[in-house]
Amino acid sequence: MRRRGAEAITAWPAVGLYECTASARTDAGHAKAEAFWGYTVAAGPVGFGVFIDMGRNSLVVRVVRLGSPRAANEGTRIGTVRRPPRGVPKAKFAEEDWYDVWYPNLAPTVETMKLALSAETDADWAAFVRKYRAEMATPENDRTLDLLATLSQGANFSVGCYCEEESRCHRSVLRSLLERKGAKVAP
Repeated sequence: MRRRGAEAITAWPAVGLYECTASARTDAGHAKAEAFWGYTVAAGPVGFGVFIDMGRNSLVVRVVRLGSPRAANEGTRIGTVRRPPRGVPKAKFAEEDWYDVWYPNLAPTVETMKLALSAETDADWAAFVRKYRAEMATPENDRTLDLLATLSQGANFSVGCYCEEESRCHRSVLRSLLERKGAKVAP
């Protein structure tokens, strides 16, 4: 919490939430919060004195390589991988930019992952893509993709994998699936 005069402004910038005391819950308070925090508060109050930052921090889902440095305002990083990183203590997953949440449901099955790793031709890769898309079309995974697409409209987060080259990784397919569901995906 930061104080300015008699007003208290509490912020959780990672999720874009700002709360002000009663004296700041006015149009003038919005301006004070904007000036104080350097954000544009365009959505106005939500609930009781909470503001959602819809300005500089445009809300999107990012598709990233796990272990790479985080982008500014990246939000929660979701590891869509079959296995956690080897040799990294669980307590360091987030600290070392691997992921905040492990969600293997969106990772290819082991059998499908082997198809991707052994793909040498475009035809081999196309076979992997077909199989992975079929796995993502199950009701459970389809609902998860719907959820992520909806969340991308109001929160920053990222999904990722360890592969060095996105074009030959399931995350390229995941990106297109999220885009088809209407997700706001960063380029």
